[in-house]
Amino acid sequence: MRRPKAGRPGRKAFVSGKRKQNTIKTTTFSDGQGRTLFCEVALPGRMHDQTAVRAEGIAEQLRCRPGVKVHVDEGYRGLANRFPQQVTAPPRKPKRDATLGEQHAWRHERRAQSADRICVEHANAEYKQLRPLQRYTGRREDFAETQAAITGLVSDRSARRATRRKTSKELVLAADARPTSC
Repeated sequence: MRRPKAGRPGRKAFVSGKRKQNTIKTTTFSDGQGRTLFCEVALPGRMHDQTAVRAEGIAEQLRCRPGVKVHVDEGYRGLANRFPQQVTAPPRKPKRDATLGEQHAWRHERRAQSADRICVEHANAEYKQLRPLQRYTGRREDFAETQAAITGLVSDRSARRATRRKTSKELVLAADARPTSC
């Protein structure tokens, strides 16, 4: 993402705390098959995941639909704490003085959660395979339209693809998909 000129207001708003680069945060919903259901864009890269949850109304949607199950990444830990029956986050890492059995149990839980989320990570990778999102250098105002077009193409392609996984009605929140890392 191009950086605004020096001295302009809002220059630091899009600098990601993790990547230390100008970014735009996107939140993507995928189902268990890796098909894109929803993609929200144009949030500043500096915004925390929990703030994005409040801004997009995801918590309100979970409250209205108690039957929906969601797998999230570590950035949405607060959402998992608020809705423990619906939202599954990766297990917390055990402390240094944890027993060997606790460490093995943590590793097993983490791998099981990763196996559930792998289709989401593959869906996120599909966006990055298309050249316009590998290194977006256009205007920030035009990014939402570009992302929407590419999301539509990827979603259509993944909907036609034959799947090997069992069909499910669970939604999977692909948190913090950053196809525009630079």
